Amino acid sequence: MGRSSSPSPNIIKAPPAKTPTLTQVPTQSVATQTALNEASNRQQRLNMELGAQLDRTNADFFATQDIRRTQATASENRLTTRVAGEETRGTIRTQGQEDRALTGATGLEYRRGLETAGTQDRALTRTTGQETRATRGEEGRQTRATQGQLLSGQERQIGQRGQQERAAIRTTGTETRGIRRTEGSQTRLTAAEQGRQQRAGIRTTGIEDRAGTRETGREQRALTRTSGQETRATTRVTGQEERAGISRRGQEQRTTDLQQEMFRRYKENRDYEQATGSYRV
Repeated sequence: MGRSSSPSPNIIKAPPAKTPTLTQVPTQSVATQTALNEASNRQQRLNMELGAQLDRTNADFFATQDIRRTQATASENRLTTRVAGEETRGTIRTQGQEDRALTGATGLEYRRGLETAGTQDRALTRTTGQETRATRGEEGRQTRATQGQLLSGQERQIGQRGQQERAAIRTTGTETRGIRRTEGSQTRLTAAEQGRQQRAGIRTTGIEDRAGTRETGREQRALTRTSGQETRATTRVTGQEERAGISRRGQEQRTTDLQQEMFRRYKENRDYEQATGSYRV
């Protein structure tokens, strides 16, 4: 028995080769450099925008501080002017009160002087009248006594006694009038001296009061000037300290911003160098 023949093998032909198509593939280094350049450009724009914003913020801050400082200075000036005006009006008011009090006291003393002089004049007139009436009464009594003695027949003795009595009366009247004249003269001299002393006292009091008022005014004005100077000096020192503090804070803020910017740029540069180094490796 014979063996069956094996089938013939199926030969598959390979397709004809196609012409290869060339495709340009970008390298990794160019893409990385482009990305880094774009990131650097974006960061520079952000830095410029941040710097402009910081400049605007600083300008607004210092403008606000200048306005506040100007307002504070104006307020202090108005307060100083108002205090000076109040002190001046107080001085004028006190001066007026003292002048009115001095005038009232002078008038009161003058009226009291007139009242005292009138009282003394009335007392002197009453005393003079009393003495005159007593003298006239005594003269009448003596005259009646003389007339009675004349009626008793003692004409000579009565005549001599009458002469003596009349001489005594005349002497008494002369002495009384001399006494009254002396008393009147002395009273007038006393009243004149009292008036001079009162006027001198009033003048002295007025001079002293005016001197005291002038000295008080000078002291008040000196105190007002000193207070104004101290107030203004305090305002200047406060303004200087505030400006110095603002300047220091601004410098520190700018220094801090600059350090932060430098650190940020350092980090960006470091990251860029690290990225570049990693790509090269």
